[in-house]
Amino acid sequence: MNLIDPELINRSVELAIEIQQIAAPTFYEENRGAYILKRFRVGGLADVEMDEIGNVFGCRPGSGNALPIIVSAHLDTVFPSGSDLTLNRFPEKLVGPGIGDNAIGLAGLFGLLWELDRQNIHLNSDVWFVANVGEEGLGDLRGMRNVVKRFAGRVQGYIIIEGMALGQVYHRGLGVTRFRITVNTPGGHSWVDYGKPSAVHELSHLVNRLLSLQIPEEPRSSLNVGVLSGGISVNTIAAEASLELDIRSEDVVKLDEIVRMVEQAVRDFTRPDVQVSMELIGKRPVGELSIDHPLVALAVQGLQFVGIKPHLNIGSTDANIPLSLGFPAVCLGLTTGNGAHTQNEYINLAPLGHGIEQLLHVIRGLDRL
Repeated sequence: MNLIDPELINRSVELAIEIQQIAAPTFYEENRGAYILKRFRVGGLADVEMDEIGNVFGCRPGSGNALPIIVSAHLDTVFPSGSDLTLNRFPEKLVGPGIGDNAIGLAGLFGLLWELDRQNIHLNSDVWFVANVGEEGLGDLRGMRNVVKRFAGRVQGYIIIEGMALGQVYHRGLGVTRFRITVNTPGGHSWVDYGKPSAVHELSHLVNRLLSLQIPEEPRSSLNVGVLSGGISVNTIAAEASLELDIRSEDVVKLDEIVRMVEQAVRDFTRPDVQVSMELIGKRPVGELSIDHPLVALAVQGLQFVGIKPHLNIGSTDANIPLSLGFPAVCLGLTTGNGAHTQNEYINLAPLGHGIEQLLHVIRGLDRL
């Protein structure tokens, strides 16, 4: 079943392409944010503004006194400045970096707005459309932290849009802790000072030690070294090297246990001529919304309504922030796709109408509560 106007879907696709072509690395989302700000105003939203960190807000006013509904999608991508953003169009899909995560999610904000207006749907609740910064990587969900600081629990619910997760209902926030681990040594000349400890060599040994840690399969947990850097030249004994480490677990107790194992490994590598330090660079808190909560039930019903089997799931998304504070939130997908965070990222076009219809079902259901 697809009740969404095909022309509206086409407009959403074209908008997603325009958004995808605007580079938006984490911490450098200002150009994309300015574009969304302009489109919010053109789209007729009220109280359009950008906050001090770059989140963009616009309100579709309701006619009653019901609590507002927040619908958000993140602005940023994992791709650094200067990345090739070439997009390839095919009859059934779009292929290009960031098209699914999260250009189509941002376009979904407008698809939802346009469909509400097209059907002349009058709601009791204000619906706040939000394009937020800092979801990816070291952004540490800072955009959503500001959004929740603004609205807190005075909402019907937070609906987070991710581009490629159609069929998933993320009602649980996956715990994530991230560290930068730095090794410092005296350094020296590769020939004259041969035998002195190298920060690069020591860091390599530490990586091997970290990868030997026993990470449980149940509860599902993970440990990933995502970034390595260090040294200044090929003929220098490196005086400094660092890594960025991502630790995740479905269970907060197990997450803390893995963190303690990493801390012990760091202590074991520290000696007078090798100094190893850890810096916390990100922490995504855990949280959960009961499957019996009306927001979860509406998300499930919305998928069933369009003939898609729902999957209740756990994930690391902007929903972590409101969930960790006990506020109702779910993260929902707009379409399907694959290859997130790669140059070959793609989205399927056919399911887009289902994704917008699902959002519409949830919004209207919340408004009737």
